[in-house]
Amino acid sequence: MTNAKRLLNREEDQRVVEAIRQAERNTSGEIKVHIDNRCRGDVEERSLEVFNKLKLNETKQRNGVLIYLAVKDRKFAILGDEGINKVVENGFWNDVKDLMQRCFKEGQFVEGLEQGIQRCGEKLKTYFPYQTDDTNEIPDDISYGNQ
Repeated sequence: MTNAKRLLNREEDQRVVEAIRQAERNTSGEIKVHIDNRCRGDVEERSLEVFNKLKLNETKQRNGVLIYLAVKDRKFAILGDEGINKVVENGFWNDVKDLMQRCFKEGQFVEGLEQGIQRCGEKLKTYFPYQTDDTNEIPDDISYGNQ
């Protein structure tokens, strides 16, 4: 089984961070990737816990998005804050998750993350376009949880 910290090598980590930077370049929204080893219990509950711990619920426009993964349990979730949730169409997060899952099943883990991040960024851009006074409220690096 893969350890959360060893899931991505340095180059892959940088690809994911760059995907986040590219996605956020055109939006005031924030995207964060968090990787745990395990998710005991409900993945939606754990992702909400991580969402709040990372302060994604404290962005100015409430437009943070978390892509949460638990590698050893093979679980993941995508969670948006209330600002973005109010405007995206029903099923949007599931559509992004399905896109990513197709890549994951083909062993294209980094590509799945990149595509999911890109799709989230496009939606954020639609409803929360970049403002000249925009600040990066959440660091773009990948965060890691229970090791």
